[in-house]
Amino acid sequence: MNPSASHAAGPLAGVRVLDLSAYIAGPYGCALLADQGADVIKIEPPTGDNLRKYPSTLEAESRAFLGVNRSKRGIALDLKLPEAHAVLLDLVRGADVLVHNFRPTVPARLGIAYEQLREVNPRLVYCAVTGYGESGPLKDKAGYDQVLQTMTGMCTLQGKRGGPPEIIYGSVVDYYAAALVAAGVASALYERERSGEGQYVGVSLLRSALTMQSARLVWADGEPEHVGRDMRSGGITGIHPTRDGYLYISANTPHFWQALCEKVGLQELATDERYDSVRKRALHHEEIVPRLHEALQAHSALEWEAHFGEAVPCAAARTVEDMFDHPQVQAEGLVTEYEHPVVGRYRGFTGPLKYGRTPGPAPFAAPLFGQHGDAVMHELGYSAGEIEELHAQHALLHGDDIDTH
Repeated sequence: MNPSASHAAGPLAGVRVLDLSAYIAGPYGCALLADQGADVIKIEPPTGDNLRKYPSTLEAESRAFLGVNRSKRGIALDLKLPEAHAVLLDLVRGADVLVHNFRPTVPARLGIAYEQLREVNPRLVYCAVTGYGESGPLKDKAGYDQVLQTMTGMCTLQGKRGGPPEIIYGSVVDYYAAALVAAGVASALYERERSGEGQYVGVSLLRSALTMQSARLVWADGEPEHVGRDMRSGGITGIHPTRDGYLYISANTPHFWQALCEKVGLQELATDERYDSVRKRALHHEEIVPRLHEALQAHSALEWEAHFGEAVPCAAARTVEDMFDHPQVQAEGLVTEYEHPVVGRYRGFTGPLKYGRTPGPAPFAAPLFGQHGDAVMHELGYSAGEIEELHAQHALLHGDDIDTH
């Protein structure tokens, strides 16, 4: 039984997604589709999703795997075996979407290239997540979040002026690519309603990393090669030390700059013509920032946050653990409880999108390896004997069958 069937339908209710991807970009894109009501079946190889093996202080399961694969059913197939490939084709016949993140040369070898599966199901929306795209000298190279960060200039701009490049932690390229997966698939499904045909949807980490930098990727005729592309405002807007803790302040607009000066007792800065624009404040940041830091020593970060209220956009630096019980997070219902067969009860994220009329199903925990294989096979019409034979051939795998090597 589809675990989401008994809950409120989402805008993608009735859509079946086959998730053959691993790590973050593809799997989380499919989780976003599941949040919107799609029935997502995660199909893992005998070794399982590599994210299951990532370091984690949870002993029973990887914390990352749980967070990226919510609301999916799990099945494990060895697609190198013809019996398992036949099962996949049966799934494809009744599916709306298939997502994978194999390198471009791999799908054809596995018999799952778009041209091959289109013959099985012409209405299939086929989404391939690659490192560098479908063409060019790097198309067959493995791509990873921080590799693409470093390649595309993100790390150079993240580093301090004159310092070494710095990684932006949090897999930002992967998660942005996941959003592109969900958006691209949804658009292709919408177009299919008019044309009746599926199509190929390509998402790459390279495109994701460059899309995130659209404001930097502007090069006018006549500009020098090393034109300044740093959009930071000279240190006024940024993270500052207080008496206790750190505080991020955003004060780029005239209104917020004036409010900041008034709130910290530096009204004379607000009326000084030398500082009456973001550009001017950036030029004079060495005069302004020390005075701001001195004024901020009067209170803690949390006290300043309360004092600024709605007058100055700001946030005290917190840990992610603080978010579980933050009143705004609680009010928005962004954390819920999950029940996992091995981990037990845990709290995790939910609700990235809100729909007024089709709110979507309640989320459920990420699957164990091969947890729903037998149930999915029964839905396809396989008999108990046929399912047992697939297990005997190691084409369909259980949790005890996972290859840890």
